Amino acid sequence: MKPLRLRLLLGITGITGLLAWGASRLWDTLDTLPAVPRYAPYVLAAVAVVLLAVTLSLRSRLKAARERQHDAKRVDPLHAARALVLGQASALVSAVVTGIYAGTGVFLLGQLDNAARRSQAQTALFAVLAGAAVIAVALWLQHVCRLPGGPDDRDQPRGTATSSR
Repeated sequence: MKPLRLRLLLGITGITGLLAWGASRLWDTLDTLPAVPRYAPYVLAAVAVVLLAVTLSLRSRLKAARERQHDAKRVDPLHAARALVLGQASALVSAVVTGIYAGTGVFLLGQLDNAARRSQAQTALFAVLAGAAVIAVALWLQHVCRLPGGPDDRDQPRGTATSSR
């Protein structure tokens, strides 16, 4: 499985943000700009918390296994692979959603004198922050699940593991 790169996720977010900004301008000329959902930041934050819990659990279990602690629980490779896929899918979806809310929020910055638009801009800002948290935690999960000697360890001599976990 190829690791996701931050550059790719930022590119997706930027392109989606530009498209959302243009769509917001178009919808506003038709007086049909959809409202930013109030629950969006909460949903994204919940996804970030779930990913963080999975990451911390896997990290501690992998650390215990590496240190050969006698009471260490074995990490099922299929469980780790599923967690990694969940993290990567969450990062990709979050990059798109973050771009949508960022583009809409940038458009709404020009209408802060309207109380309803100001509230939507604040919600969009919190959604962007929560989306960035999902991306950050997903990339950390990907780092935790990385195998020594994998594609990220090109600079190290063969057979040595990184100690940054």
